[in-house]
Amino acid sequence: MGLYNIFDVAGSGMSAQSLRLNTTASNLANANSVSSSADTTYRGRHPVFAARMQEAAANQQASVKVEVLGIVEDQDPLRQEYNPNHPLADEDGYIYKPNVNVMEEMANMISASRSYQTNVQVADAAKQMLMKTLQLGK
Repeated sequence: MGLYNIFDVAGSGMSAQSLRLNTTASNLANANSVSSSADTTYRGRHPVFAARMQEAAANQQASVKVEVLGIVEDQDPLRQEYNPNHPLADEDGYIYKPNVNVMEEMANMISASRSYQTNVQVADAAKQMLMKTLQLGK
């Protein structure tokens, strides 16, 4: 694998972790929202990543980029709370809250930011190696 491929791999990793940070921020921003029906309640979202290992093996490539397959909604049940005095309560007196676990989202945010930071360090190390290689010719 050439040094230039490292930038592609680290860049795809940074892009993936940036998307992960954005979805986590969206989940946290909507964690305390309230709705009057289960259909309109915010559901947690999570990105799905993959590495194209079969294509890399078939093309004899040593480097594999991170691919974002999409964003899926969390299928955990919504939180239903009996609160008949709430303005958004349905006819049975229930309000609906998102299925977002704030502690899990904070752990995801820390993990994503550390992964992003690691990819930045990898790209920086590759840049420094290229600079040192260029200086050898002087």
